[in-house]
Amino acid sequence: MRRSKQNYRCSFCGRDKSEALILIAGIEGHICEVCVEQAGEIIQEELFGGKKTENTPDQKFMLPDTITPREIKAHLDQYIIGQNEAKKILSVAVYNHYKRLRQPNQGEVEIEKSNILFVGQTGTGKTLLAKTIAKFLNVPFAIVDATVFTEAGYVGEDVESILSRLLQVCDYDVAAAEKGIVYVDEIDKIARKSDNPSITRDVSGEGVQQGMLKMLEGTDVNVPPQGGRKHPEQKLVKVNTENILFICGGAFDGIEKDIARRVNTQVIGYKSEDKMAGIDRDNLLQYITHQDLKRFGLIPELIGRLPVLTYLEPLDLDSLKLILTEPKNSLVKQYKKLFDIEDIELSITDEALTFIAEKALEYKLGARGLRSICEAIMTDAMFDLPSQKNIKHFEVTLDYAMEKINHSKLSRLKAA
Repeated sequence: MRRSKQNYRCSFCGRDKSEALILIAGIEGHICEVCVEQAGEIIQEELFGGKKTENTPDQKFMLPDTITPREIKAHLDQYIIGQNEAKKILSVAVYNHYKRLRQPNQGEVEIEKSNILFVGQTGTGKTLLAKTIAKFLNVPFAIVDATVFTEAGYVGEDVESILSRLLQVCDYDVAAAEKGIVYVDEIDKIARKSDNPSITRDVSGEGVQQGMLKMLEGTDVNVPPQGGRKHPEQKLVKVNTENILFICGGAFDGIEKDIARRVNTQVIGYKSEDKMAGIDRDNLLQYITHQDLKRFGLIPELIGRLPVLTYLEPLDLDSLKLILTEPKNSLVKQYKKLFDIEDIELSITDEALTFIAEKALEYKLGARGLRSICEAIMTDAMFDLPSQKNIKHFEVTLDYAMEKINHSKLSRLKAA
């Protein structure tokens, strides 16, 4: 019986269609992706005087030799107020990561990567740290959210889609992606619901943590280039994660109770004051250990693959006030830019800035709360002033700020 479909083959190497990923049709024949790649190497060698080396993508995505950890931290200081400990640890980790990649594999000592875990309250700058370092580095950098991941077989994203974002950043250059950095945000949202090992499937908790283990440590992962299950027909790309640095961050809301229990701040007795004398109760996160993370819901196998643990300090009044004015893209500078476009000079009194910082501290919204409060104060001015062409200067005073906040929905937050 004659076949209904013709059995196409590569006209150069004779590879069958079933053996090739892509078979490109021409006028007189076909060519497979392997022959296309070999032809590209021949052209590179003949026309440009040398064969394309494996180091080409590495040089495109690699830190300059002149960059030091101190220079990386200096750049972070321009955009982020405080958090010196977290910035120092991040700078060293990024520097050591690429110093490790530049060294040839010689000798018996092999340097392993050190994945990082940031712990800090909401609005303290975890995601901002990642975004700022991403702009500074000339390396593949992807930010993903752990809340979308589910265990294999459920609606949601598989953990392999973490690397899909990294591939997209570097235009699907696998060699470059294998030397990139991934920031996994909201890692605390995949904590298991109890401290006991799960005997059933945990849709978005322990099952996701177990799926991330080999990826964090280093292995070959088959990655769907276009994302998880939306394109089931796509060809998978093999990515080795041995040289990919993973940075995780999470708020871990409520972990202070576990820390307080461990450092005996709740002990009742004659010696309790002696034990509590050197403990800062307002900033218990500085005493966090891997033991607290285990009690919170991270499995020990995942904690062991995140050896560098650091915290972000809660923001006080002075820090919030500096955040309003000091960074290169501070909120005050952004609003001044908006009013400059309308040829209006904006000024904000020091008392008004202090009031905005006090309200953000009162509502416990962190640095993100500053934007909400500023919007509540500025909305009426931004609505009315563009239509009043004769006004060239606008000043936000303490009385004006208090009036706008008292008439806004934010004033109900304290009651709630």
